[in-house]
Amino acid sequence: MPTDSGTGQEQSLLDRAPVASEADLATSPTAQAIKQRGQILIGSQLDTPLLSQQNPTTGQTEGFDAILGRLLAKYILGRPNTKIVNSTSQIREALLQNSTVDVVLHTYSITPTRAEKVSFAGPYFVSGPAIMARKGDSAVTKPQDLKGKKVLAVTNSTGAALLPQYEPEQIITLSSNSECMAALEQGRADAYVNDLTQLAGNAVTNDKVQVNSGTFGQDPYGVGIRHGDETFKQFINDWLKKIQAAGLWQEAYKQTLGTVIPGDAPAPPATGSVPGS
Repeated sequence: MPTDSGTGQEQSLLDRAPVASEADLATSPTAQAIKQRGQILIGSQLDTPLLSQQNPTTGQTEGFDAILGRLLAKYILGRPNTKIVNSTSQIREALLQNSTVDVVLHTYSITPTRAEKVSFAGPYFVSGPAIMARKGDSAVTKPQDLKGKKVLAVTNSTGAALLPQYEPEQIITLSSNSECMAALEQGRADAYVNDLTQLAGNAVTNDKVQVNSGTFGQDPYGVGIRHGDETFKQFINDWLKKIQAAGLWQEAYKQTLGTVIPGDAPAPPATGSVPGS
């Protein structure tokens, strides 16, 4: 479980990040417990470029989700002390339910079905599913082209849930982004469907693949917390509003996703703006 504290180009951003007052902390027993422990436990992954990827030299996780995690730690603890617990899509709910992690902060799409098992603060970002193929392969460029094809998706992802309506020949679900990427390169499938943010990161680091489509649908990312912890949910939503108002959310985007996705940083989504949040 890697420990992060924040270094490099984000240090200026972290230095300017807000810290919760004693009155703020008093509103949430969960935040108070994290403060007393001295470290926040974050469910994330270590293999997603631009979002949350472990640097093999420094051991630190880098990317948009990783920076937000350290900003949340700074808000609660006064310093960006996080511990990353590797959490695949199959075990996220369990990690929250058994208190192995305090939050899951990594491409955790908010849906009403998931909100029956966990609670979501946010959304903090809105992405959408897109299609990736091997370099030079333009046979699948829109969702309708998935019909009759072999298609990869991460197990329990929103992309996997969308695929049956497009009638692929076979849906191959694997436990992580990196496993899906390896299978695509090996020719085990014609395409890979995942959020555009994750696919864009893959394309940056791998010249054997390409993103073949824009998004089809919306995928709002939330901060997963234990089900029913309404005071912690409000605490995190208040923090999101503060970092957005201060321009820190936008800076985190520019340092990560904005290095690849063209244009200015998008407007942050309003908290509580999607079903399940």
